[in-house]
Amino acid sequence: MRYKKFGNYGWDISCLSIGSWTLGGGWGNVGLKDSIDVVHAMVDGGVNHLDTALAYDSGNCEKVVAQCIKGIRDKLYITTKGGTMNLFGNIFVKCSSRDFLNECVNQSLKNLEIDYIDNYMLHWPDANTPLQETMEALKDLKREGKIRHISVSNFSKEQIIEAEKYCPVESVQLSYNMADRSNEELLRWAHDRGMGTMSYSSLGSGVLTGQYRTLPNFPKGDARNFFPYFSEPLFSKIMKLLETLDVVAEKRTAALAQIVVNWSTQTSFIDTALCGARSVQEAKENCGGFEWALSDEEMKQINDAIATYLD
Repeated sequence: MRYKKFGNYGWDISCLSIGSWTLGGGWGNVGLKDSIDVVHAMVDGGVNHLDTALAYDSGNCEKVVAQCIKGIRDKLYITTKGGTMNLFGNIFVKCSSRDFLNECVNQSLKNLEIDYIDNYMLHWPDANTPLQETMEALKDLKREGKIRHISVSNFSKEQIIEAEKYCPVESVQLSYNMADRSNEELLRWAHDRGMGTMSYSSLGSGVLTGQYRTLPNFPKGDARNFFPYFSEPLFSKIMKLLETLDVVAEKRTAALAQIVVNWSTQTSFIDTALCGARSVQEAKENCGGFEWALSDEEMKQINDAIATYLD
């Protein structure tokens, strides 16, 4: 496993992080035993950070994570996200008021069965609550010892600057992968300011791993419907990119997922890439990609294909 300094946290964070959304039941049937085995396999592979959220599967994902980290809590930094709650399975409420954030943090602590949250993240901006109220509430939660660090996800540059008037933003989490580089400038800016940086959707919800070679039709309510990769014309463009990735992977005798996570974490501005796994085999495969690095020639080959098919 490779590690990077994570902002000003004092953490050496693994370049691969456990993305837990796949463990909460929203990505098909992943049983509790499989979830526990996946997390333990990734920790055995050197991963030391796990990301989850109260909104994932109406809080069930955090409860599953609680079972997964029993006995290994001291080996993991835990990030969870709040200010967003999934009600009745399909209604997302964005609220970052002081009262709601207190409720979210307390519920996450209960769900996760832990005494404090290493890194607490605002999941989405809330247009109806002043950022001053939100950030001061987080400062108070940190002062109380319930959370250790304060971060944001899906915020714009302008929103981060506004938030920092009231409380330091210590890290950011944004969507980033070969098929979605819309946040690249923002990630570079945040990293240059000394913030920790995380990418989510690092494998493009599985589409960049070669798992889907024809356009799938997911059932209603499946979390993968949230992402744009499974609609045209983007899906067909990604299939063209995969032709190049297949060549690189074949020469290296490597899995496509390993090529993809290497590409993103070999940049200077991504500290850790969140990746989900639904089996021990996938978990070991993801970790194995950090036993080597893409060459400059391979990086150029991939970047040229991205420019040709996706830019």
